[in-house]
Amino acid sequence: MTVFLIATLDTKGPEAEFVRERLQDAGVDVALVDTGCMGTPRAQADLPRETVFEAAGTTLAEMRGQGDRAVAVDAAALGAAALVAEAHADGRVSGVMGLGGSAGTVIATSAMRALPLGVPKLMISTLASGNTRPFVRASDILMANSVVDILGLNKISRAVLGNAAAAMAGMVQAAPVGKEREERPRVAITMFGVTTPCVERAKEVLEDAGVDVVVFHATGTGGEALESLIREGFFAGVLDLTTTELADELVGGILSAGPTRLTAAAESGIPQVVSVGATDMVNFGARESVPSRFEGRLLHAHNAEVTLMRTTDAECAALGAEIGRKMAAGEGPSEVHLPLRGVSAIDQEGQPFDDAGAREALFRAVRDHAGPVQVIEHDLHINDPTFAEAAALALLALMKISQ
Repeated sequence: MTVFLIATLDTKGPEAEFVRERLQDAGVDVALVDTGCMGTPRAQADLPRETVFEAAGTTLAEMRGQGDRAVAVDAAALGAAALVAEAHADGRVSGVMGLGGSAGTVIATSAMRALPLGVPKLMISTLASGNTRPFVRASDILMANSVVDILGLNKISRAVLGNAAAAMAGMVQAAPVGKEREERPRVAITMFGVTTPCVERAKEVLEDAGVDVVVFHATGTGGEALESLIREGFFAGVLDLTTTELADELVGGILSAGPTRLTAAAESGIPQVVSVGATDMVNFGARESVPSRFEGRLLHAHNAEVTLMRTTDAECAALGAEIGRKMAAGEGPSEVHLPLRGVSAIDQEGQPFDDAGAREALFRAVRDHAGPVQVIEHDLHINDPTFAEAAALALLALMKISQ
């Protein structure tokens, strides 16, 4: 079992060698992977760059001949991911670590995302204090800010790199997480702040039935992680109460989970119960970040950094149609549950997003497009405990688990 350490050794050689020595001093076996292309390696690799590019279906000579840095980075990322995935399949990977700037971060995190949840992954990056979503995506990658550029060993870089090496050594040498609950069926639930009471009650019902519940925060990356883990076979059922990320994808908010949201369970054929939680809103950052094209729309300040925009009748109709179509395309047992009195904490009587017309447009479109999927309507608000209980019990019935 080995830690694969990924770096471009023409630009990060001494730094990678320092990290390798720190890991080895801690008793960790290391395979240093060189993903550089143009310059001369400044450290001895265990997996040289020639091997990396061959794994990508090309050669080092071809990459050098093209002289295109972007193409070389893409090929290095593909090759590193292939090598790491193959080594993991052979039982030879205890963890993956990378260090680099923008190119090095793209390459190393591509390899990390090729590995399943739970394999230690640590990226030391000059980009780690900014938007890390393009690198982390749905994976469990730990991003460590390098603070200074990874160019030379100095008081700051030695401290950062040394601490990162110690962290990786600790992760790979730690006792395995207990599997005392592995025999319990796992169910995924989606939640937002405005659907929390519903999710909390549904979680209680499922756990009382002996189910292991995993809750995903529907913030874009949460939905991506959910879809990815469903496809990996991690769950026996899904209670997708909060499908708000579809609204951000449709309208242009900041919390989209992409166009494949609400497809994995349908394609995998596992039981799912779906609702329309928080589809009354599209998410943006601070008020000044809302695009000018939405001037005049109904906005609500959730806090100083989050601004919510009410979805219109037309947008709700489009959302309902999308939910219905995606559910109708599924192969497994499924139901849609609609809370007729409101889909979020701020979509109910006396709250800023209360809009009976928009709700009806949403519900009508779901009914019209769900095909053979049963659509069950409740004259309740989504956060009513009775609604949560009904949705949870419906999923248990589809999973054939007695309450």
